[in-house]
Amino acid sequence: MSDILNKILAVKREEVAIARAAVSDAAVREQAAAQAPARDFVGAIRNRIAAGRAAVIAEIKKASPSKGVIREDFRPAEIAVSYQTAGAACLSVLTDRQFFQGAPEYLQAARAACSLPALRKDFLVDTYQVYEARAMGADAILLIAAALSLAEMQEMEAIAESLGLGVLVEVHNGAELDLALQLRTPLLGINNRNLRTFEVSLQTTLDLLPRIPAERVVVTESGILAPADVALMRANQVNAFLVGEAFMRAEDPGAGLAGLFG
Repeated sequence: MSDILNKILAVKREEVAIARAAVSDAAVREQAAAQAPARDFVGAIRNRIAAGRAAVIAEIKKASPSKGVIREDFRPAEIAVSYQTAGAACLSVLTDRQFFQGAPEYLQAARAACSLPALRKDFLVDTYQVYEARAMGADAILLIAAALSLAEMQEMEAIAESLGLGVLVEVHNGAELDLALQLRTPLLGINNRNLRTFEVSLQTTLDLLPRIPAERVVVTESGILAPADVALMRANQVNAFLVGEAFMRAEDPGAGLAGLFG
């Protein structure tokens, strides 16, 4: 694990302790239960693929630890509408404040502005955050295999299922893949960014593909920057994509999506 990931996870544990002191476990569970039913994140991706199209999880992200501020003119609701108009299947919204300049309010604004299911993109270290994700209106959560044990992922997945949340489990090497395949979720994200060096290689996805059962839906993440990258993945039967930075740097994020996948 990289120093930056360790640092982020340490901050997350502090954030959970602060949140729990302000809103008890019982209270956050009540807030989660009070939400309207979640939108079908997994179904949205499967339906797009079944129609022969790329299923794009379009990310709303202001900044990152490695690149700093990516988009100065940051209006989550407008970006969400632009993505939906351009044909995105789902949203991914950063809710981490310290490292990605995200916020739960961004997820709420983006989701309210469109009809797409929204993934809470954050670093989960505690079951509290799963309830918190539903309480803020998320339709899916991200589990990062580099940050969690198998037992932790299984517990969080079970809670997510009980709340109607989709689960995207993210791996970036074979050892993490072995753990992820023990979860029930069909959504398997392969992060092409090396968490130690931050270097990006699409070969990461291609190398892991032979080990993944056909019934899983592979979502390739990071490094999808040009139509040739999309074509390479689709030629290898990878039809789901999580893309953020390429869209965030475009003047109109939806036009960026249409240009990459059109």
